Amino acid sequence: MTLQTTSAPASSAAAPPEVTIPAKPAPARLPALLNRFAPLLAFVGLLILWEGGCRLFKVPAFLLPPPSAIISGAQEIAWPLWLGHAWATIRVALMGYIVAVIVSIPLAIALSSSKLLSRTLYPIIVVVHSMPIVAVAPIIVVTLGASDLPRVVITFLITFFPIVVTTTAGLLATPEELVELSRSLRASRFREIVHIRLPFALPYIFSALKIATTLSVVGAVVAEFVAAEKGLGYMIMFSTSFFKINHSFASLAILVVVSLTFFQTMVLLQKWLAPWSLPRSER
Repeated sequence: MTLQTTSAPASSAAAPPEVTIPAKPAPARLPALLNRFAPLLAFVGLLILWEGGCRLFKVPAFLLPPPSAIISGAQEIAWPLWLGHAWATIRVALMGYIVAVIVSIPLAIALSSSKLLSRTLYPIIVVVHSMPIVAVAPIIVVTLGASDLPRVVITFLITFFPIVVTTTAGLLATPEELVELSRSLRASRFREIVHIRLPFALPYIFSALKIATTLSVVGAVVAEFVAAEKGLGYMIMFSTSFFKINHSFASLAILVVVSLTFFQTMVLLQKWLAPWSLPRSER
């Protein structure tokens, strides 16, 4: 008996069922955009409320000018003059900030390395910082003269304290296990500070440097309030004395831009020099 085996042609084979993959839902773009531009939207909303409130309640311009009046007032002064005043403030702020960094970080290393030195100098640093700088500033100007030097000293006195305190805290917060490991490997005190304590303290140091950037601008303006013939602080005092409040607000707006620029520059430096010191969400 012969069995005949026939095979079905390939074209008659049953096609596999099509599998439909559900499309992924499109990401919600509106919440993402709101999250990204929230600061800008909040700032624009504040300006709109400010402008509308001044117009609605008819607030006198010499008390609180609306943003439109501030822009008009800024345009009344030539931009070269604005740039000259801004550069005078930026120069003093940068010099005071750089001196504060140069003095504060080595001082913090010394305070964290010696208990005797810490107990001796730390109270003096606190006393110096606790003195009202507005009360001390005229004495500094009389003592040092009417040059850039007293303004740099005033900026330094306002700026150096957070750098010293925060850097010292970061150096002392180094885990004892790492310190003991370095000592067991017979590392010198210098290598312990440079290779262990300072890298661990970098997040603290950069936090202090960010705070100090804004304080340097504050110090420069306070110094210009006391003795200056140029600068944004001088411009505020001069404009206020003649009730040109829109010019004062324009000077204040430029000061805000300078402070934000200093702060953002330090943020970029941290991302460039020590990105590992930032949280993962900010890298």
